Amino acid sequence: MTTKENYWKYFLIGFIILSGVILFRGFSSMLTGLLGAFTIYILVRKQMFFLTERRKWNKALAAVLLLLEVMLCVLVPTFLTVWLLVSKLSNVNIDFSALITAAQAQVSHFDVDIDHFDLFSADNLKSLTSYITRGVQIVIGEISSFVLNAIVLLFILYFMLLNGRKMEAYFTEILPFNEKHKKSVLKKVHSMVISNAVGIPLLAVIQGTIGFIGYLIFGVPNALLFGLFSCFASIIPVVGTAIVWLPLCLFIGFTQSWWIALGLGAYCVLLLTNADNVVRFFLQKKMANTHPLITVFGVIIGLSLFGFWGIIFGPLFLSLFFLCVDIFKQEYLDGKNIKK
Repeated sequence: MTTKENYWKYFLIGFIILSGVILFRGFSSMLTGLLGAFTIYILVRKQMFFLTERRKWNKALAAVLLLLEVMLCVLVPTFLTVWLLVSKLSNVNIDFSALITAAQAQVSHFDVDIDHFDLFSADNLKSLTSYITRGVQIVIGEISSFVLNAIVLLFILYFMLLNGRKMEAYFTEILPFNEKHKKSVLKKVHSMVISNAVGIPLLAVIQGTIGFIGYLIFGVPNALLFGLFSCFASIIPVVGTAIVWLPLCLFIGFTQSWWIALGLGAYCVLLLTNADNVVRFFLQKKMANTHPLITVFGVIIGLSLFGFWGIIFGPLFLSLFFLCVDIFKQEYLDGKNIKK
Protein backbone atom coordinates (compact mmCIF):
# COMPACT_ATOMS: atom_id res chain seq x y z
CA MET A 1 0.00 0.00 0.00
CA THR A 2 1.43 3.37 -1.05
CA THR A 3 1.86 6.39 1.21
CA LYS A 4 -1.08 8.10 -0.45
CA GLU A 5 -3.29 5.07 0.06
CA ASN A 6 -2.25 4.88 3.73
CA TYR A 7 -3.10 8.57 4.07
CA TRP A 8 -6.54 8.01 2.58
CA LYS A 9 -7.13 4.98 4.79
CA TYR A 10 -6.17 6.58 8.11
CA PHE A 11 -7.82 9.89 7.27
CA LEU A 12 -11.06 8.03 6.56
CA ILE A 13 -10.76 6.05 9.80
CA GLY A 14 -10.11 9.24 11.77
CA PHE A 15 -13.04 11.01 10.11
CA ILE A 16 -15.38 8.09 10.87
CA ILE A 17 -14.33 8.01 14.54
CA LEU A 18 -14.61 11.80 14.96
CA SER A 19 -17.98 11.94 13.20
CA GLY A 20 -19.21 9.00 15.27
CA VAL A 21 -18.31 10.77 18.53
CA ILE A 22 -20.05 13.98 17.39
CA LEU A 23 -23.15 12.12 16.26
CA PHE A 24 -23.25 10.09 19.46
CA ARG A 25 -23.16 13.25 21.57
CA GLY A 26 -25.82 14.86 19.40
CA PHE A 27 -28.14 11.88 19.58
CA SER A 28 -27.43 10.98 23.23
CA SER A 29 -30.87 12.20 24.33
CA MET A 30 -32.44 9.71 21.89
CA LEU A 31 -30.10 6.83 22.75
CA THR A 32 -32.86 5.09 24.71
CA GLY A 33 -35.07 5.01 21.61
CA LEU A 34 -32.24 3.64 19.45
CA LEU A 35 -31.34 0.89 21.91
CA GLY A 36 -35.01 0.07 22.38
CA ALA A 37 -35.50 -0.25 18.62
CA PHE A 38 -32.53 -2.61 18.38
CA THR A 39 -33.82 -4.72 21.28
CA ILE A 40 -37.35 -5.02 19.95
CA TYR A 41 -36.08 -5.73 16.43
CA ILE A 42 -34.27 -8.79 17.80
CA LEU A 43 -37.53 -9.90 19.43
CA VAL A 44 -39.82 -9.47 16.39
CA ARG A 45 -37.49 -10.07 13.41
CA LYS A 46 -38.62 -13.68 12.99
CA GLN A 47 -42.23 -12.55 12.84
CA MET A 48 -41.31 -10.05 10.12
CA PHE A 49 -39.50 -12.67 8.05
CA PHE A 50 -42.38 -15.10 8.49
CA LEU A 51 -44.96 -12.57 7.26
CA THR A 52 -42.93 -11.23 4.33
CA GLU A 53 -41.01 -14.31 3.13
CA ARG A 54 -43.42 -17.16 3.85
CA ARG A 55 -46.79 -15.42 3.81
CA LYS A 56 -45.67 -12.95 1.10
CA TRP A 57 -47.11 -9.93 2.88
CA ASN A 58 -46.24 -6.40 1.79
CA LYS A 59 -43.24 -5.25 3.88
CA ALA A 60 -44.76 -1.92 4.85
CA LEU A 61 -48.01 -3.57 5.97
CA ALA A 62 -46.17 -6.20 8.00
CA ALA A 63 -43.96 -3.53 9.62
CA VAL A 64 -46.99 -1.42 10.60
CA LEU A 65 -48.70 -4.50 12.07
CA LEU A 66 -45.63 -5.28 14.19
CA LEU A 67 -45.39 -1.65 15.31
CA LEU A 68 -48.97 -1.89 16.55
CA GLU A 69 -48.03 -5.09 18.39
CA VAL A 70 -45.08 -3.31 20.03
CA MET A 71 -47.27 -0.39 21.04
CA LEU A 72 -49.99 -2.58 22.57
CA CYS A 73 -47.69 -5.14 24.24
CA VAL A 74 -44.72 -2.98 25.32
CA LEU A 75 -45.10 0.79 25.11
CA VAL A 76 -48.69 1.27 26.29
CA PRO A 77 -48.37 -1.06 29.36
CA THR A 78 -45.06 0.57 30.29
CA PHE A 79 -46.49 4.08 29.98
CA LEU A 80 -49.62 3.16 31.98
CA THR A 81 -47.49 1.58 34.72
CA VAL A 82 -45.28 4.65 35.03
CA TRP A 83 -48.32 6.94 34.95
CA LEU A 84 -50.02 4.88 37.67
CA LEU A 85 -46.86 5.12 39.77
CA VAL A 86 -46.74 8.91 39.37
CA SER A 87 -50.45 9.32 40.17
CA LYS A 88 -50.06 7.18 43.28
CA LEU A 89 -47.03 9.20 44.37
CA SER A 90 -48.87 12.47 43.90
CA ASN A 91 -51.64 11.29 46.24
CA VAL A 92 -49.31 10.06 48.98
CA ASN A 93 -48.99 12.39 51.96
CA ILE A 94 -46.44 11.16 54.48
CA ASP A 95 -46.31 12.97 57.81
CA PHE A 96 -42.57 12.96 58.41
CA SER A 97 -42.84 14.86 61.66
CA ALA A 98 -45.06 12.10 63.10
CA LEU A 99 -42.60 9.50 61.84
CA ILE A 100 -39.65 11.25 63.47
CA THR A 101 -41.61 11.62 66.71
CA ALA A 102 -42.39 7.90 66.69
CA ALA A 103 -38.74 7.08 66.00
CA GLN A 104 -37.61 9.31 68.84
CA ALA A 105 -40.05 7.56 71.18
CA GLN A 106 -38.66 4.17 70.13
CA VAL A 107 -35.06 5.28 70.63
CA SER A 108 -35.88 6.72 74.07
CA HIS A 109 -36.73 3.19 75.26
CA PHE A 110 -33.05 2.31 74.91
CA ASP A 111 -31.99 5.09 77.26
CA VAL A 112 -30.09 6.93 74.52
CA ASP A 113 -29.71 10.68 74.34
CA ILE A 114 -31.47 11.43 71.07
CA ASP A 115 -30.27 15.03 71.08
CA HIS A 116 -26.94 13.74 69.82
CA PHE A 117 -28.58 12.15 66.78
CA ASP A 118 -28.37 14.58 63.87
CA LEU A 119 -30.67 12.20 62.00
CA PHE A 120 -33.64 13.61 63.90
CA SER A 121 -32.83 17.28 63.34
CA ALA A 122 -35.29 19.64 61.67
CA ASP A 123 -32.80 20.39 58.90
CA ASN A 124 -32.55 16.72 57.98
CA LEU A 125 -36.33 16.47 58.00
CA LYS A 126 -36.59 19.35 55.52
CA SER A 127 -33.81 17.85 53.38
CA LEU A 128 -35.57 14.49 53.26
CA THR A 129 -38.81 16.12 52.16
CA SER A 130 -37.03 18.12 49.44
CA TYR A 131 -35.24 15.01 48.15
CA ILE A 132 -38.51 13.09 47.86
CA THR A 133 -40.20 16.02 46.11
CA ARG A 134 -37.28 16.30 43.70
CA GLY A 135 -37.44 12.56 43.04
CA VAL A 136 -41.12 12.78 42.12
CA GLN A 137 -40.35 15.70 39.77
CA ILE A 138 -37.60 13.65 38.10
CA VAL A 139 -40.00 10.74 37.58
CA ILE A 140 -42.59 13.10 36.04
CA GLY A 141 -39.88 14.57 33.79
CA GLU A 142 -38.95 11.08 32.65
CA ILE A 143 -42.47 10.61 31.27
CA SER A 144 -41.91 13.30 28.63
CA SER A 145 -38.54 11.71 27.79
CA PHE A 146 -40.28 8.33 27.53
CA VAL A 147 -42.80 9.69 25.01
CA LEU A 148 -40.03 11.24 22.87
CA ASN A 149 -37.94 8.07 22.88
CA ALA A 150 -41.02 5.94 22.16
CA ILE A 151 -41.58 7.96 18.97
CA VAL A 152 -37.89 7.57 18.04
CA LEU A 153 -38.09 3.84 18.78
CA LEU A 154 -41.10 3.31 16.49
CA PHE A 155 -39.59 5.43 13.70
CA ILE A 156 -36.24 3.59 13.72
CA LEU A 157 -37.85 0.18 14.19
CA TYR A 158 -40.08 0.71 11.14
CA PHE A 159 -37.10 1.17 8.82
CA MET A 160 -35.15 -1.64 10.49
CA LEU A 161 -38.04 -4.00 9.78
CA LEU A 162 -38.35 -2.83 6.16
CA ASN A 163 -34.67 -3.51 5.46
CA GLY A 164 -33.97 -6.29 7.94
CA ARG A 165 -32.12 -8.76 5.72
CA LYS A 166 -29.98 -6.11 4.03
CA MET A 167 -29.17 -4.44 7.35
CA GLU A 168 -28.15 -7.71 8.98
CA ALA A 169 -25.99 -8.72 5.99
CA TYR A 170 -24.27 -5.33 5.98
CA PHE A 171 -23.40 -5.35 9.69
CA THR A 172 -22.33 -9.00 9.51
CA GLU A 173 -19.98 -8.17 6.65
CA ILE A 174 -18.22 -5.29 8.45
CA LEU A 175 -17.63 -7.23 11.67
CA PRO A 176 -13.84 -7.55 12.14
CA PHE A 177 -13.89 -11.34 12.62
CA ASN A 178 -13.65 -14.47 10.55
CA GLU A 179 -16.82 -16.41 9.73
CA LYS A 180 -16.57 -18.69 12.76
CA HIS A 181 -16.19 -15.84 15.23
CA LYS A 182 -18.84 -13.74 13.50
CA LYS A 183 -21.33 -16.51 14.22
CA SER A 184 -20.20 -16.63 17.86
CA VAL A 185 -20.63 -12.87 18.29
CA LEU A 186 -24.02 -12.75 16.59
CA LYS A 187 -25.26 -15.74 18.57
CA LYS A 188 -24.12 -14.13 21.83
CA VAL A 189 -25.83 -10.83 20.96
CA HIS A 190 -29.08 -12.58 20.03
CA SER A 191 -29.20 -14.83 23.10
CA MET A 192 -28.27 -12.04 25.54
CA VAL A 193 -30.85 -9.62 24.17
CA ILE A 194 -33.60 -12.27 24.25
CA SER A 195 -32.61 -13.38 27.74
CA ASN A 196 -32.58 -9.89 29.26
CA ALA A 197 -35.50 -8.45 27.29
CA VAL A 198 -37.75 -11.33 28.35
CA GLY A 199 -36.25 -12.41 31.66
CA ILE A 200 -35.86 -9.06 33.42
CA PRO A 201 -39.42 -7.78 32.84
CA LEU A 202 -40.74 -11.22 33.83
CA LEU A 203 -38.68 -11.10 37.02
CA ALA A 204 -39.95 -7.58 37.76
CA VAL A 205 -43.58 -8.68 37.39
CA ILE A 206 -43.02 -11.77 39.58
CA GLN A 207 -41.32 -9.80 42.35
CA GLY A 208 -43.79 -6.94 42.17
CA THR A 209 -46.68 -9.39 42.50
CA ILE A 210 -45.08 -11.29 45.41
CA GLY A 211 -44.32 -7.99 47.13
CA PHE A 212 -47.85 -6.66 46.57
CA ILE A 213 -49.37 -9.83 48.07
CA GLY A 214 -47.12 -9.59 51.11
CA TYR A 215 -47.89 -5.91 51.64
CA LEU A 216 -51.62 -6.70 51.52
CA ILE A 217 -51.25 -9.58 54.00
CA PHE A 218 -49.43 -7.42 56.56
CA GLY A 219 -51.67 -4.39 56.09
CA VAL A 220 -49.15 -2.05 54.49
CA PRO A 221 -50.81 1.23 53.42
CA ASN A 222 -50.66 1.90 49.66
CA ALA A 223 -49.74 -1.73 48.98
CA LEU A 224 -50.10 -1.28 45.22
CA LEU A 225 -47.67 1.65 45.25
CA PHE A 226 -45.03 -0.34 47.11
CA GLY A 227 -45.69 -3.31 44.82
CA LEU A 228 -44.86 -1.06 41.87
CA PHE A 229 -41.75 0.17 43.68
CA SER A 230 -40.68 -3.45 44.22
CA CYS A 231 -41.29 -4.14 40.54
CA PHE A 232 -38.91 -1.37 39.45
CA ALA A 233 -36.41 -2.03 42.25
CA SER A 234 -35.96 -5.62 41.07
CA ILE A 235 -33.65 -4.38 38.28
CA ILE A 236 -31.18 -2.97 40.82
CA PRO A 237 -28.41 -5.56 41.29
CA VAL A 238 -27.38 -6.88 44.72
CA VAL A 239 -29.74 -4.58 46.67
CA GLY A 240 -32.86 -5.24 44.60
CA THR A 241 -36.23 -5.05 46.35
CA ALA A 242 -34.59 -4.67 49.77
CA ILE A 243 -34.36 -0.97 48.97
CA VAL A 244 -38.18 -0.96 49.26
CA TRP A 245 -39.16 -3.51 51.88
CA LEU A 246 -36.37 -2.86 54.42
CA PRO A 247 -37.25 0.85 54.99
CA LEU A 248 -40.91 -0.19 54.89
CA CYS A 249 -40.36 -2.68 57.72
CA LEU A 250 -38.63 0.01 59.77
CA PHE A 251 -41.48 2.43 59.07
CA ILE A 252 -44.07 -0.11 60.23
CA GLY A 253 -41.98 -0.95 63.29
CA PHE A 254 -41.74 2.70 64.34
CA THR A 255 -45.36 3.63 63.61
CA GLN A 256 -47.35 0.41 64.15
CA SER A 257 -45.92 -2.84 65.55
CA TRP A 258 -42.51 -4.47 65.51
CA TRP A 259 -44.19 -7.89 65.33
CA ILE A 260 -45.86 -6.91 62.05
CA ALA A 261 -42.55 -5.48 60.84
CA LEU A 262 -40.73 -8.72 61.70
CA GLY A 263 -43.42 -10.77 59.95
CA LEU A 264 -43.16 -8.65 56.80
CA GLY A 265 -39.37 -8.83 56.94
CA ALA A 266 -39.45 -12.63 57.22
CA TYR A 267 -41.89 -12.84 54.29
CA CYS A 268 -39.67 -10.64 52.13
CA VAL A 269 -36.48 -12.52 53.01
CA LEU A 270 -37.97 -15.96 52.46
CA LEU A 271 -40.11 -15.29 49.38
CA LEU A 272 -39.30 -11.95 47.76
CA THR A 273 -35.50 -12.10 48.03
CA ASN A 274 -35.30 -15.79 47.16
CA ALA A 275 -37.51 -15.18 44.12
CA ASP A 276 -34.94 -12.63 43.00
CA ASN A 277 -32.01 -14.98 43.51
CA VAL A 278 -33.66 -18.04 41.97
CA VAL A 279 -35.61 -16.54 39.07
CA ARG A 280 -32.97 -14.02 37.98
CA PHE A 281 -30.09 -16.46 37.75
CA PHE A 282 -32.25 -19.35 36.49
CA LEU A 283 -33.51 -17.25 33.58
CA GLN A 284 -30.06 -15.93 32.73
CA LYS A 285 -28.47 -19.40 32.81
CA LYS A 286 -31.39 -21.07 31.04
CA MET A 287 -31.78 -18.57 28.20
CA ALA A 288 -28.27 -17.25 27.62
CA ASN A 289 -25.97 -19.36 29.84
CA THR A 290 -24.73 -16.12 31.42
CA HIS A 291 -22.55 -16.19 34.49
CA PRO A 292 -24.33 -14.49 37.45
CA LEU A 293 -21.39 -12.09 37.99
CA ILE A 294 -21.67 -10.85 34.40
CA THR A 295 -25.36 -10.21 34.98
CA VAL A 296 -24.82 -8.32 38.25
CA PHE A 297 -21.85 -6.18 37.21
CA GLY A 298 -23.23 -5.76 33.69
CA VAL A 299 -26.42 -4.20 35.04
CA ILE A 300 -24.41 -1.91 37.36
CA ILE A 301 -22.27 -0.69 34.45
CA GLY A 302 -25.16 -0.59 31.99
CA LEU A 303 -27.48 1.56 34.10
CA SER A 304 -24.81 4.27 34.38
CA LEU A 305 -23.93 4.12 30.66
CA PHE A 306 -27.26 3.47 28.90
CA GLY A 307 -29.97 4.36 31.42
CA PHE A 308 -33.00 2.03 31.58
CA TRP A 309 -31.87 -0.12 28.63
CA GLY A 310 -28.60 -0.75 30.49
CA ILE A 311 -30.30 -3.73 32.14
CA ILE A 312 -30.07 -5.37 28.71
CA PHE A 313 -26.99 -3.81 27.14
CA GLY A 314 -24.79 -3.75 30.24
CA PRO A 315 -24.54 -7.56 30.52
CA LEU A 316 -24.35 -7.74 26.71
CA PHE A 317 -21.47 -5.25 26.62
CA LEU A 318 -19.58 -7.12 29.35
CA SER A 319 -20.19 -10.50 27.66
CA LEU A 320 -18.95 -9.18 24.31
CA PHE A 321 -15.83 -7.80 26.01
CA PHE A 322 -14.90 -11.23 27.39
CA LEU A 323 -15.87 -12.87 24.09
CA CYS A 324 -13.52 -10.55 22.18
CA VAL A 325 -10.74 -11.27 24.67
CA ASP A 326 -11.29 -14.99 24.08
CA ILE A 327 -11.26 -14.47 20.29
CA PHE A 328 -7.99 -12.53 20.57
CA LYS A 329 -6.51 -15.36 22.64
CA GLN A 330 -7.57 -18.00 20.10
CA GLU A 331 -6.42 -16.02 17.05
CA TYR A 332 -3.14 -14.54 18.21
CA LEU A 333 -1.92 -16.16 21.43
CA ASP A 334 -2.93 -19.80 20.98
CA GLY A 335 -1.91 -19.68 17.29
CA LYS A 336 1.56 -18.42 18.12
CA ASN A 337 2.00 -21.11 20.77
CA ILE A 338 1.05 -23.78 18.20
CA LYS A 339 3.58 -22.48 15.69
CA LYS A 340 6.34 -22.57 18.26
